[in-house]
Amino acid sequence: MSGNHQFFIAALGCPKNLVESELISGTFLAAGDSICFDPDDADVYIINTCAFLPEARGEAAAELTDAVGWKKQLPGRKIAVAGCLMNHPQFPEFQEHFKEVDLWCQVNDTARIRDLLFNGATPSPAGEKCTYLCNENMPRIQLTLPHVAYLKICDGCDNCCAYCAIPHLRGSLRSRPIASVLAEAATLISNGVRELIIIAQDITAYGHDLDSGETLAGLLSELDKLEGNFVIRLLYTHPAHYTGELIDVIAQAKHIMPYLDMPLQHISDRILAAMNRHTDAAHIKELIGKLRNKIPQLTLRTTFITGLPGETDEEFEELCEFVKTSGFERMGVFAFAPEPGTPAAEMPNQIPLEIAEERAAKLMDIQQQIMKRSQRKKIGSSMRVLIDQIDNGTVYARGCADAPDIDNLVIFNAQRTMKPGNFVDVKIIKTAGCDLIAEKERK
Repeated sequence: MSGNHQFFIAALGCPKNLVESELISGTFLAAGDSICFDPDDADVYIINTCAFLPEARGEAAAELTDAVGWKKQLPGRKIAVAGCLMNHPQFPEFQEHFKEVDLWCQVNDTARIRDLLFNGATPSPAGEKCTYLCNENMPRIQLTLPHVAYLKICDGCDNCCAYCAIPHLRGSLRSRPIASVLAEAATLISNGVRELIIIAQDITAYGHDLDSGETLAGLLSELDKLEGNFVIRLLYTHPAHYTGELIDVIAQAKHIMPYLDMPLQHISDRILAAMNRHTDAAHIKELIGKLRNKIPQLTLRTTFITGLPGETDEEFEELCEFVKTSGFERMGVFAFAPEPGTPAAEMPNQIPLEIAEERAAKLMDIQQQIMKRSQRKKIGSSMRVLIDQIDNGTVYARGCADAPDIDNLVIFNAQRTMKPGNFVDVKIIKTAGCDLIAEKERK
C-alpha cells in the first residue's frame, strides 16, 4: 500500500526499546507515511511495549486504554502493539482485555509491522524463537535529541539471572557483526551525533555467540578509530564478563568516556549465587579496584536489588556497608518483585514487598549522601560538557558523568554562540541538589 498514513508511536521502556521504536518509525517513513507527535492527528497508533517489570506492564495497559479511547473517536483508525509484551506470560490477559487492537506484533516481526497492518503479510508463528536483530540497512529515525543516539550492538541475553525474564522476552544472545555496527556508527556521526551510547541487555557479552572471535574490546577499538568530534558512552555491562583487554581498551581510547554502567545487584555471596550472577564479592571488589586504578576520573554507575527471597537482615546490612565504602558516583535500587516464569518467583521465603521497598529506600538514602559529597568535590574543577538544551538563556548540559535521562545536569548561562550539540568547557562553581552549576571557562 502506498504511503498515505499518519502514525503516532508511544515508545515505552528503556533505550533498547527506543531503538526499536526508531526502527519501526523508519519503516513507516520509508513507505511515505508521516509521523505525528499528537495521536489526534494520526490514523495509526503504535505502542512499543516493555514488559520487564510490573510498572512497565502497567504503563502498557494505561497506554492501551488511551489508544482504545482514541480508536473509538473515528472509524478506520488502527492500533498496533509491538515489543516484549507478546512474550510475557500475562500477554493473554492483555489480548482478552484489549480486543480493539488490530495487530499484536511479535519481536521477530518488528520490522514488518506496516506490512502486517496494511499489506496482508503473514505473521511469524506464535511462540517462535526470537531471531530478530537490527542492522545498518534498516531505515531509522532518531527520536532522541539530534546529537545523541543509542547504538544497539546485540539483542537477547544468555545470563539467565534468576529474577529476570529477559531471556524469555527477548531470546538468547544475538550479536551484530562488527562491520554492521561500524557502518551504522559512521552514519550516525556523519549526521551530527556527538554522543554515541552503546547498549544491549549486556554489552560485555557481545560476540560470545559468534564463531568469528569478535569481542566488545575489539568492537570498541574499531569504533574509537572513527573520525569525528564525538564521544562514546557504555551502558549495561556485567561484572562477570570484563577482561583485562577490555579494561585497557576503555582506559586508552580517545573517544570513550570514563563512565561505566555496571549493575552489581548485590554483594552477599549467597544472594549472588541465588541470583545466578556468575560472580562473587571477591571478584566484584577486585574488579572495581582494577577499574578505578586503570581509568582515571571514572564514574561508576550501578544498581542493586533488595528483598530477593531469603535475603536476611545481615545480608542487607552487608550490602549497606558495601555501598558506604565503595563510593559509587551513581546508583539505582530496585525492590524485588517476583516475575512470572522466573526461578526467583518460585523461591521459598518470599519477602513482603513493603520490606523490600523499605530496604531500597534506606539504601538510596545512603547513596544520596554519597552522591552529594561526590558532586561537591567537583566545585572549582573544569569540565567539558555537551549542551542538550537552551531555554530562556539557561543551558542544560551533561558531562561524562551523566547519561541522558538517567543522571544529573550541568547548568549555566547561555552565550550567543552556544547551540545544542556543542561541546563547551566550563568551570563548576556550586551544586544545586545533585546538579552542578557552572560558568563558561575563561580562556
